[in-house]
Amino acid sequence: MDYANILVSVDLDRGCADRVRLAAGLARRFEADLTGVGARPTLGPSAFTNPQEDAILGAAEERRSRDEAARARDLFTRHSGEALKADWRFTEGSPTANLAREARAADLVVVGRHGPADGVPGAMAVLPGPLLLEAGRPVLVVPPNVEHLGADRIVVAWKDTGEARRALAAAMPFLRQADHVYLVSVGREASSQGTEAVAAHLMRHGANVTRHVLAPSLRSEAEDVVRFVRREYVDLIVMGAYGRSRLREWVFGGMTHEILRTAPVCCLMSH
Repeated sequence: MDYANILVSVDLDRGCADRVRLAAGLARRFEADLTGVGARPTLGPSAFTNPQEDAILGAAEERRSRDEAARARDLFTRHSGEALKADWRFTEGSPTANLAREARAADLVVVGRHGPADGVPGAMAVLPGPLLLEAGRPVLVVPPNVEHLGADRIVVAWKDTGEARRALAAAMPFLRQADHVYLVSVGREASSQGTEAVAAHLMRHGANVTRHVLAPSLRSEAEDVVRFVRREYVDLIVMGAYGRSRLREWVFGGMTHEILRTAPVCCLMSH
C-alpha cells in the first residue's frame, strides 16, 4: 500500500505545531494529500434558568468557539507548508468521533501522545487509545517536541496476532525505505512467533531486516522494547494495539498502554 491521504489531528495543545510539521513532511515524502482535522466539544445545557443569563453565556461561548476554530486553522496553515496539497476541516462536537469519521477516507492518521509528562490534554485533543478503537485505520502517535520522522531505523514489536499483521502491512511504505528494520519479539513466547517467515516477507518487499529475541527480564515488555529502541537509535516503533473490551469502554493491555504513555519516539499502531 501507499499513503495517498494523511490526516493530522489539530488542537491548541503544546506540541501540535510540531505534529503538523511532521505530518506535512510525511505528506511531501509520500506525495500524499494532507488534511488537518479539528473539532471543539459543545457545551451542555446551561444550569441557569434565567433567559438573559443563558443568552449572555451562549454569546460568549459562540465567540470562544469561533476564536478557537480560527486559531486552530491558522496553526495548521502556518505549519503545513511542506505538504504539496493541504485541506482543512473543522466542526463542533467530539474531537475523537469526528477524526474517526474523517478517517474513512485516509490511509494514515497522525495524533499527539498524551502521557503522564505531557500535560493535561485540552478540550480539542484526541486521545490515541479511543481513536484506535474507532478509526479502523493505522494511527501514528507522535510525542511532543518531535517535528520530523525519518523512520531510518524501525523496530517492529512483533506478536503473531491480527493486530500486528495489520500494523505491519500499514507500515510497509516506511519499512521499504528504512535503512534498518529490527524485527523484535519479547517474552516467554518469543521463540514461537514466526519471525523467520515475517522477516522473509519483509525482505521480499526490499526491507533490510534483522531478527532479535529479547529474553524475559524483571522489567515489563514495554520497558525492554524501549531500552532496545534507545540502544539502537530507533525513531519509529510499529506494533499492534492490544486490549480488551468492557461494554463500550476500551482498556488497553499492559504493553500497549505503556508504549502509548512513555515511548520516546513515534509509534505506528493498528487495532
